[in-house]
Amino acid sequence: MMQLTLYQFEDCPYCAKVRAKLDEKTLRYQTINVPRDRESPIRKEIARNSGVMTIPVLKLTKDSQEQWIGESNEIIAYLDENF
Repeated sequence: MMQLTLYQFEDCPYCAKVRAKLDEKTLRYQTINVPRDRESPIRKEIARNSGVMTIPVLKLTKDSQEQWIGESNEIIAYLDENF
């Protein structure tokens, strides 16, 4: 089973757009609110794994394998193509 984790800012319109798409697809997901400080350890980890410095980022985990997708338009395109 695939686990979806959305790294977001609670009041971000791009994050809201991704949440709306996840809800539209009736996908179960976890949200993690991240600090706005780009120097925070979690933001650095997200950037290292996803290759982007921006939020939102979606992490997909299946069978201990992780895939990270950044940028709201790329996340939505991925969801439309794969779910």
